[in-house]
Amino acid sequence: MLTGATGGLGHAIATAIGARGARLVLSGRKPDVLEALAATLPDAVVAAADLTDPASLRALVEAHPDVDVVVANAGMPGSGALDSFSEEEIDRVLDVNLRAPIVLARLYVPRMRARGSGHVVLMSSLSGRAPVAGGALYSATKFGLRGFGASLRADLRGTGVGVSIVSPGFVHDAGMFADSGAALPPGFRTVSPEQVADATVSAIERDRGEVTVAPLELRLGTTLAAVAPELASKVANKLGGDRLAERMAEGQADKR
Repeated sequence: MLTGATGGLGHAIATAIGARGARLVLSGRKPDVLEALAATLPDAVVAAADLTDPASLRALVEAHPDVDVVVANAGMPGSGALDSFSEEEIDRVLDVNLRAPIVLARLYVPRMRARGSGHVVLMSSLSGRAPVAGGALYSATKFGLRGFGASLRADLRGTGVGVSIVSPGFVHDAGMFADSGAALPPGFRTVSPEQVADATVSAIERDRGEVTVAPLELRLGTTLAAVAPELASKVANKLGGDRLAERMAEGQADKR
């Protein structure tokens, strides 16, 4: 089960997993895009769903109960000052980025545990490791997702069911950063959708707890944020992090 399959990052993940011989259930909100993707994959199934709607989410699982691997890839942008979001927009970001992956795990994990096998992949972000200005809402969902995934993995140790967290940095050509049209400050690099897809496959095949997909400079920044968050925040803003957040918020405003 792959959620968020309609986006470019979802396409890359679907292609990489499909190449391993998996039969995919492709979920998203655009049936026509899903159908086009399914036509490129062997035995793929289209399952349109709106993850902001609890009934739609439950219906998705009920229609496809026997899933070996869940990749919770769907996400909504959450960049911008908190007071720029309406309460309804806050709810949508929380529903898609945090609630839906938790509910998917809640519904699928007992079936996996009964079989003694299965895997859940949660698509987080470097924003779930290093807080930045202008990203309070998005970071809240990604920090929450990482905490949930790490605890769930501990709960399932020894059951045959794995949980992995994939944390990409800025991705070019696909995903929310690319769609925003923002540019990184000089000296910072992006990763490709294919790198994120390969990391997702590796997480499943090797049962890796967390995989970070980012260039060295961003890895170092997240390490600094873990041990000295105030210093890391000052350094990020000095390098243009606050301006980047503003540009991303502007580019994502119509997708809330």
